[in-house]
Amino acid sequence: MGNPNTSICVVNDNMVPFATIYILIFLIGVVTSMVALWAFITSRSAKKCINVYFINLLTSDFLLMLALPVKIAKDLGNDSKSLTIFHCQVSAPLIYINMYASIIFLAFVSVQRYLQITRSSKLLRLQEVGFAVLMSSVVWFLVLFINVPNMAIPIKEHIEDKVGLTCSDLKDDIGKHWHALSVFLGMAIFFNASVAVLLSNGLVLKQLWGRRDSDPEEQASARQAFINIALVTLAYVMCFVPYHAVRMPYTFTQMEVITECTLKKNLFLAKESTLLLAILHLCFDPVLYFVICHAFRNKITKAFSNKRAVPTADPDADPERKITGDSQTKFSAE
Repeated sequence: MGNPNTSICVVNDNMVPFATIYILIFLIGVVTSMVALWAFITSRSAKKCINVYFINLLTSDFLLMLALPVKIAKDLGNDSKSLTIFHCQVSAPLIYINMYASIIFLAFVSVQRYLQITRSSKLLRLQEVGFAVLMSSVVWFLVLFINVPNMAIPIKEHIEDKVGLTCSDLKDDIGKHWHALSVFLGMAIFFNASVAVLLSNGLVLKQLWGRRDSDPEEQASARQAFINIALVTLAYVMCFVPYHAVRMPYTFTQMEVITECTLKKNLFLAKESTLLLAILHLCFDPVLYFVICHAFRNKITKAFSNKRAVPTADPDADPERKITGDSQTKFSAE
């Protein structure tokens, strides 16, 4: 299928720069995620609704950290066939499990923030811990259902021994078809989650912008909260939008719909570059916890500030807590 030159078209022969950046992301991610884990474990408000989503997001990040060393080893030029098979069957699916679990949990966090700020009594059930646990279970079932078959479907019996072996070279027809389906389902998850993130955060920003004419203290709090939510939204767009813009065209190269070598190589490099941005969320997530989660922020502030400063810290002096008023008492994890 396709032109005969596709068999000698090497697309992954310049991966060392990616591996170098992945090493930095991995090291930063390990440190910040361990700090986040400590903060959530020792926090008395870890069972608040929004924190259920944060803890699941953190769990997803630890899965990603299990997968990254294998990808780093492969990108550094290890051409071992067994390592390539392990990467394609285990670590690569783990990366996509993390990506789509993270996207969905970020959407839940955004919706939860909107419900808290609007204090919508009609949707109180959506703000219960039990509902958050149920939805988290559904999310894990969904992402595992989509990606585990990519681990379980057997690879080809006879694998061509060539330089630059890729995951698509290992897959039989059924494996390629399921992979294409999983890409399509992942795109659907991304589009729906993005609507939730952008709409929820947009409505929150609109409410905060409307408070610019209030008293000076509330105005300052609203400005800080506005900046925080805007930065969270920008980080989401920067991490995940570029990857999904090139994912489907790249999949056409894996399905051999696109066979021209230069185009295949350019799409592969575009996919790897944008995948790096997507994995960069591993470093952004702890910042998200600090910006949005009051209990996490308070814990970290107490741990890393000097002893003289800790007693003077006012746990209620949180800009977003002032904005949301009495409703924040119910959600003190913020």
